[in-house]
Amino acid sequence: MTGKPDRKIILEDGSEYYGHSFGSDEEKILEIVFNTSVVGYQEILSDPSYTDQAVVMTYPLIGNYGMAAADYETLQPSIGALVVHEYNDEPSNFRSEKTLGEVMKRFGIAGISGLDTRKLNRSIRDVGSRKALLTAASTTLEEGISKLKSFEMPRDAVSRVSSHSMWESEGTDVEFHVVAIDCGMKRNIVRSLVKRGCRVTVVPWDTDAEHILDLNPDGVFISNGPGDPTDVPETIETIRKLIGKCPIFGICLGHQIISLAYGAKTYKLKFGHRGGNHPVKDLETGKIEITSQNHSYAVDEKSLSGTKLKATHINILDNTIEGVSCAEDRVFSVQYHPESAPGPQDSAHLFDRFIRMMKENRTEGAKIHA
Repeated sequence: MTGKPDRKIILEDGSEYYGHSFGSDEEKILEIVFNTSVVGYQEILSDPSYTDQAVVMTYPLIGNYGMAAADYETLQPSIGALVVHEYNDEPSNFRSEKTLGEVMKRFGIAGISGLDTRKLNRSIRDVGSRKALLTAASTTLEEGISKLKSFEMPRDAVSRVSSHSMWESEGTDVEFHVVAIDCGMKRNIVRSLVKRGCRVTVVPWDTDAEHILDLNPDGVFISNGPGDPTDVPETIETIRKLIGKCPIFGICLGHQIISLAYGAKTYKLKFGHRGGNHPVKDLETGKIEITSQNHSYAVDEKSLSGTKLKATHINILDNTIEGVSCAEDRVFSVQYHPESAPGPQDSAHLFDRFIRMMKENRTEGAKIHA
């Protein structure tokens, strides 16, 4: 893209990055983060966990294969903005139905291209994720800094992206009923459960434990989602009341919520984990899996002491906790995304583990009542 820059990013330290607008051109203040994935920008764009965030792609060329209806992770994308080095508005892919820019404009997602994303990503890595203003190139630095200083990031993201009513999805040969608590759930999670013989009843983030138990589930799943896990005390309390009542599996934000429900603590990472290339070690098998991740918060390892949870996985890059479990309660969770689309697929077996857990729980229940 050529011509005079018409958009820019202003950071709280006074740095400015000029570029060209695509998608929506509305002014926004967002948390700026980066993602190291080489492919999958559509899945990133439509992942509800990116609500209120501006995502800087480290891969330089974005938009080259367009957008396909089958690849959305939510029908109403809520990401704040996409920041890229080079935007391609003429995709070459037989599956492409719309350009990335067309979709972003439709959903009010801001875009900026043509800036030095390497420099910007180094800044995020060195200083950390923080507030950023996406605005017109004509906005003065003084105006921008003033807006950033006076703006408080919202803390209601989960309530905005969760389903507002209960809905169901099921395939053929249904064997188990899973109630999924939607905190901003990716569609591929539901697909992954359905293809393994589950009827999935999706409920809003603030559904109480009594209502969930009335649905008579074989297991409960708690999803990924945006923001600080301590912002959803209602969901934490729901999980606390469900522990021991049925098998529970959590992913990403769900992992953090489960940990908090057991009495552990969470903290915010400097710049988070986002990308499809994070190595995670299974502490029980010693196996290393390459995982897809998207989160700002982690579980404090020391805070697990005194709870019934034990650490099951760690991140090889920084030794942060990536999984916990309680065998007695049939509860386990991971910080990463085993349902990851477009990949990697190393961790898909965790859904099979959840199926086995529900099957064992059903078998033991039958023995007790025999």
